Amino acid sequence: MKVPWDWARFLQEIAERYRNAQKITLVMDNLNTHRPGALYETFPPDQAKALWDRFEFVYSPKHGNWLNIAEIEINVMFSQCLDRRIDSAGKLREEVTAWQARCDQIHAKVNW
Repeated sequence: MKVPWDWARFLQEIAERYRNAQKITLVMDNLNTHRPGALYETFPPDQAKALWDRFEFVYSPKHGNWLNIAEIEINVMFSQCLDRRIDSAGKLREEVTAWQARCDQIHAKVNW
């Protein structure tokens, strides 16, 4: 699989921007291109290794990133609040606001 060059260049830009930092921590998803190989395909080996060593990578869970949580929340909102025809934007805002207030009141959380 060909690895996009832009991820490697992005890391290089961050390293240059924070050149005084000893270690740069990045939180990322588990995309298969977020690996050292992308750097070695873009830069000479010594430069790729030096760049990789500047970073600490913290990966989000493979099946539990923020997007999954957002999708779950939207699906719950649709099933609990928007499962019927709502004929105006004002009424839609009222319904969603009331639904959100109720969720906040009962401390509803996504169980993932």
